[in-house]
Amino acid sequence: MTTNPLLDTSGLPLFDQIQAAHVAPAIEQLVARADAALETVTAPDFPADWQAVAKTLDTATEALGRAWGAVSHLSSVADTPELRAAFNAALPVVTEFWTRLGADERLYAKYKAMDVNVLTPAQRKAHANALRGFVLSGAELQGAAKERFAAIQERSAALAQKFSENALDATDRWAYYASAEEMTGIPADVQQAARAAAQAEGKDGYKLTLKIPSYLPVMQFAGSGALREKLYRAYVTRASDQAEGEGRQYDNRAIIEEILALRREEAQLLGYDNFGQVSLVPKMADTPEEVIAFLRDLAHRARPYAEQD
Repeated sequence: MTTNPLLDTSGLPLFDQIQAAHVAPAIEQLVARADAALETVTAPDFPADWQAVAKTLDTATEALGRAWGAVSHLSSVADTPELRAAFNAALPVVTEFWTRLGADERLYAKYKAMDVNVLTPAQRKAHANALRGFVLSGAELQGAAKERFAAIQERSAALAQKFSENALDATDRWAYYASAEEMTGIPADVQQAARAAAQAEGKDGYKLTLKIPSYLPVMQFAGSGALREKLYRAYVTRASDQAEGEGRQYDNRAIIEEILALRREEAQLLGYDNFGQVSLVPKMADTPEEVIAFLRDLAHRARPYAEQD
């Protein structure tokens, strides 16, 4: 492997060139670079200067974030067994680094030592947000609490990935072969693609799936209310105990319950009652109750229009 597209930051991500075999070596190299940058800026003799820290650390972490973002995107839209295996192998490494970075007491101290009076208003805001981020990342935790917080991040990342895989597998598994009459109103190009998909499998009718290029035109244009309802119900019950037939094997309920339990524990480690409070720290709403009230009011206002549709 002479070149690795995940290491190329000269332009947009080279999605068409990225292969599963590129993931491990790229992530290993980029995490090592980011680690080296972290050690550099947290050294006692490194100045507590916004520009100096940003120039050294942000360059390295941005490259890692860019590469991992490309891999994450491909794992969602172009999933293969090889890419999934590569993603899952690298996930703990990436999660561990970001968790450690956010909770690094040396880096936190360096930020607190910065002279905010020399910063621009935008930089001061970014600096304040960074300090807040350190706190929410467990930088002020000690001992067993800090170790448990890190373990929660690693487990939560693994659960989130498994949740996504179940949803993706459930989406891929579902199909419905519609009749010509049911396809009334759907754009011709969508009908042609659905017909070709069915013919490729040696089946009659039009193959509809829960993937967006198939699902969305049905929901927008299909004249058959029964067809829209069928796809809608299948879509909203993916990876649940309400899914049709074999789709229930991807039931995400246990994963959701564990994620919620871990979020509550994380919130309590940070001194909050629940994760809703943690989530709102960087947001405009003040309390979870305020958010719920807003959503209920929105639902009340939107329901008549949804019923008309």
